[in-house]
Amino acid sequence: MAKIQMKTPLVEMDGDEMTRVIWQMLKDKLILPFVDLKSEYYDLGLEKRNETNDQITVDSAEATKKYGVAVKCATITPNAARMDEYNLKEMWKSPNGTIRAILDGTVFRQPILVKGITPYIPTWTKPICIARHAYGDVYKNTEMVVKKGSRAELCVTDENGEETRQLIFDFEKSDGIIQGIHNLDSSISSFARACFNYALDQKLDIWFATKDTISKKYDHTFKDIFQKIFDEEYKEKFEAAGITYFYTLIDDAVARVIRSSGGYIWACKNYDGDVMSDMIATAFGSLAMMTSVLVSPTGVYEYEAAHGTVQRHYYKHLKGEETSTNSVATIFAWSGALRKRGELDEIPELVSFADKLEKATIDTIESGIMTGDLYLLSTLENKQKVNTEAFLDAIHDKLTEIA
Repeated sequence: MAKIQMKTPLVEMDGDEMTRVIWQMLKDKLILPFVDLKSEYYDLGLEKRNETNDQITVDSAEATKKYGVAVKCATITPNAARMDEYNLKEMWKSPNGTIRAILDGTVFRQPILVKGITPYIPTWTKPICIARHAYGDVYKNTEMVVKKGSRAELCVTDENGEETRQLIFDFEKSDGIIQGIHNLDSSISSFARACFNYALDQKLDIWFATKDTISKKYDHTFKDIFQKIFDEEYKEKFEAAGITYFYTLIDDAVARVIRSSGGYIWACKNYDGDVMSDMIATAFGSLAMMTSVLVSPTGVYEYEAAHGTVQRHYYKHLKGEETSTNSVATIFAWSGALRKRGELDEIPELVSFADKLEKATIDTIESGIMTGDLYLLSTLENKQKVNTEAFLDAIHDKLTEIA
């Protein structure tokens, strides 16, 4: 069978640990036999980021802006233990945070539903899409350890050199810690428009939630910008589409989500979206069954798995032990990137291939062949737990039948 030809490269960002192992295996079995892959490759493994002082992460984001579509493997965000394990020069920041800041994008994460996997919340019959703001907050923070007897102030110097100061805390009785975070009105505006556009595209209601009753400047600014943009630019469009937007407090939103049937977009600030997307993914079945796409205001797309590098399985793999690692989210990252590349370059064969790759993956699971995490959750009567490679082989066989 002739391979599908590509016109424009997509940006390929490799990663770490078990997902890196799966990355190459997946390409060899599910992509390269069918597609004449054109990609600009960047190794975002922790060793290479350390070697380049994290410049390679910046370069990969700039390449994504150039080519318009990227697919990313899961990567390590180092902690103190990783400093020693990888002999790092410094504790490099989250690659995802760096890429999100450069692209000024919004992350949309949505569970992948399959027969036999019942959500932990029985009323959830439709997917819940998390829209996560992808700039600022704790991912671009500045923090300090403060010694007893210190006085911490927030100081802003305007363009004329005038200072405005507010007391954060007087640490007269104890050591402590402080953290400074920021955001931009321009980024919040991009976030709001991305959410409203995606809601119109998907014909879904959208919720937005913060804690403006406590954070009367920071969170309240998010609320005000969302409402202003909605009223001025989207209200009539939403009415025509028969969908709604509403704002509520984050704790009320959590209560509403648990009682709901799904089928809407839940827009969250950066940290809230990080946490809630994992909660949604787990409650629907598995962290490895979650799509994730970063969308910039200029129409740039970066697809990735919503989960981490599967460290425990990687250590087993290094010992030569068998693993049964779920690769579905990584497969859907590739299918999403290839579909978008096909749409932008007007290659219907590539779009169709992406659809078939996803169908082959779902069909494999629903036929009873699955990895260990899904095996424990599935209610199918005839199910079979297979190892990491055998799962990809089974998908390959399904894909060969329909491609």
